[in-house]
Amino acid sequence: MKDTRVDIYHGVTPIKVKPYEHNVKYYETDQMGIVHHSNYIRWMEEARMDLMDQMGFSYKQMEDQEIISPVLSVQCEYKSMVRFGDTVVIETAIAGYNGIKLSVRYRMTDKETGELRTIAASEHCFLNRSGKPISLKRSYPEIDTKFFQMMDEES
Repeated sequence: MKDTRVDIYHGVTPIKVKPYEHNVKYYETDQMGIVHHSNYIRWMEEARMDLMDQMGFSYKQMEDQEIISPVLSVQCEYKSMVRFGDTVVIETAIAGYNGIKLSVRYRMTDKETGELRTIAASEHCFLNRSGKPISLKRSYPEIDTKFFQMMDEES
């Protein structure tokens, strides 16, 4: 079946996403005084939740409708170190979405210097509470519409 949503949304202005900011906490650092690599994954989740809030449909609202979205994969490329007290600006973009899977891209920079810290991506699917895959396009068209509107045009 042909995906006709492109025709439906032709001319619709995509929603502009504000970057998420994270202030680095002391407990996020290791003995070398730099942020432990595992924390970047947590920040990605924080930024993804913020992205959903900005699109007008929070993860909590999804869970209330018994939709869960587990992580299928994560990749993270560390470019420079982050230390306690730094503020990291995390730009998020929906890199891919087809109603069943969602790909999110992240770009983390230092707020003060603009230095690139990390480039990352995550992929997710949508399941019902029983763990069965669902199509948002078919089962939840209002949510599907919001994700489709958030798609990054450059992806």
